[in-house]
Amino acid sequence: MLVLLIAARCGGAMTVTASARLRTLLASEKLSLMPCCFDGLTARLVEDAAFNVTFMSGFGVSASRGYPDVQLTSYGEMLNSAQTIVAALRRGTPCIADGDTGYGNALNVKRTVRGYAQVGCAGVMIEDQVSPKRCGHTRVKGVVEFDEAVTRIRAACDARDEFFKVTGSKPVVVARTDANSVAGLDEALRRCAAFREVGADVTFMEAPKTVDEMRRYCATVDGPKLANMLEGGATPILPPSELEDMGYTLAAYPLTLLSASVNAMAAALADLRGGETPPNLTPFPDLCEAVGFDEYWQEDDRYLFK
Repeated sequence: MLVLLIAARCGGAMTVTASARLRTLLASEKLSLMPCCFDGLTARLVEDAAFNVTFMSGFGVSASRGYPDVQLTSYGEMLNSAQTIVAALRRGTPCIADGDTGYGNALNVKRTVRGYAQVGCAGVMIEDQVSPKRCGHTRVKGVVEFDEAVTRIRAACDARDEFFKVTGSKPVVVARTDANSVAGLDEALRRCAAFREVGADVTFMEAPKTVDEMRRYCATVDGPKLANMLEGGATPILPPSELEDMGYTLAAYPLTLLSASVNAMAAALADLRGGETPPNLTPFPDLCEAVGFDEYWQEDDRYLFK
């Protein structure tokens, strides 16, 4: 399949935008693995590990600010985190931002999409939960009525198209529904199909509870689809090859880095509390490289007076 890459002209050269890179991935028949990040360091680690795409986890951003994922973090705080994350992705790895419910009505949704696109996010996810939203794998949630849910996604797609006309960059709209948990599979599938009809680039049916539900979703809804591989969550964790065979396009790992880091930091604190030096620490030179010192020194040397 031929893919038209959206490009921005910069200094006489053609520079492929992050959203164009993401659209190329979505057009591929191969599944893209998408570890989720929540700050500049985790974004750098994902990119350095050679993944082709990442996702700014709302759960992770909330946790890094000391809150659970129940929309206690504001749009401004989320946008600030997105700006930090995109700036840390030095090689242009596409990042999809968690836009939650859009933070209000349709006009708020448009502002959310536009704001994330302006700081360089390759895509934005908008969902149909009531506000304040909560993590899709925790307690029972609520979703807005069908028409309001579809209107949110239509507004997001309008914002995408308007941004493209002005900038030449076309952010990807990921449309999420949590209806499966509260209204059943049929309603969730109905919403995903409607989201596609109004222009969503990717659909995301959150929290299918069985492999059969996952298969039915993939067989019923057209276009790129996102699987959420949350360890310990409601959805079965499947190997990438099986997800790809089903028809998924993206496999998000939303809490893998956060869970690993919390476990490691808690163990290190326990060792310190016991008067011991924690084992398995990253050697200091490797830590400096991970946070960007080596790159900084190379740049610094270019501007030294000879």
